[in-house]
Parts: sequence; C-alpha cells; structure tokens
Amino acid sequence: MMADLQSALIAFGSNENSVFGDPRETVLKAMEIVTEMSATPAILSDLYSTPAFPKGAGPDFVNAAIVIATAVAPDRFLEALHKIEEMAKRTRKVRWGKRTLDLDLIAMDDLVLPDFAAHAHWRDISLTEQQQKAPDQLILPHPRVQDRAFVLVPLCDVAPDWVHPVLRKTVL
Repeated sequence: MMADLQSALIAFGSNENSVFGDPRETVLKAMEIVTEMSATPAILSDLYSTPAFPKGAGPDFVNAAIVIATAVAPDRFLEALHKIEEMAKRTRKVRWGKRTLDLDLIAMDDLVLPDFAAHAHWRDISLTEQQQKAPDQLILPHPRVQDRAFVLVPLCDVAPDWVHPVLRKTVL
C-alpha cells in the first residue's frame, strides 16, 4: 500500500427503509458507494441483524463493516460518509433512534483524534450523557467501538487484527 494511504474502518447500520430500499438493500447500496471510494479493493463483511439500542428504540438493525484504503483526510472522509447518509435521506431527530442509514468512521489506521484526553473524555462518559450529548468534532477511534457488538462482530470479518490505538486490544 502506498505511504499516503490509510485504512479506514467504516460501520454501517440501517433499520428503516430508504430511497435505496429496505434496510438490507440500503446497507448494500451504501457499501457499494463506499467501496468506490477505495484506492484498493475493499474488504466487506457479511450482513448482520442486531437489536436496536436502547431496547425498544425501533426495529432490528442490519449492520456491516468495510475496510478501505484512502488518502482523504479523516474530517473530509467523514463529510463524504455524511453525504451518503443524506442520499439515503437520513434525518437526525432522535439520538440513537430509527435511521435509514448510519455510517460511522470507526478508525483510520492508528490515529487518535483530536487527542488522547478528548478520546478518554468521550470514551468514559456515562450512558446517560452519551444519550444526551454528541461530540462537536471527530473522535477517532470511535469512542465506544469497544462496547458495541453490532460494530465489533462485522469488524471481525474485515479487520480481526486491527489494534485499538488507545486500548491496545484487537476486535476479537
């Protein structure tokens, strides 16, 4: 891989119909679009069905993950993911509510953004605070990846050896 390319780990989720179709079709279409953004062949996970969180927050989700190679800066890459969500008519009315498409930038290689202190703050806030607050900047790796089986299981398909740059643990 060329030196300026980074591996981006992306998580996909949908539990509401979109312009692309049902949640399964939506995730597959989003995976297709993200795959086109890769400088090398993408690595795609299987699709998984997982219950909405918190319990009762909506229908089950279809989840997946991809690893792609990109030279795009993390902030700009996240903007591109948000544009794909907009294509699927994603709205952000209720935190952790039903959604047509949710794309999360989980990690880019071993980057920690914006810094270790901010990462620790967002990783360690209580569940109640998580439901009420969202960071106003990109936090990498995703501050709660280690707590979310619906992300970790698909990541096992595509990046089982990825090491969390703060926690020093793999996804397995």
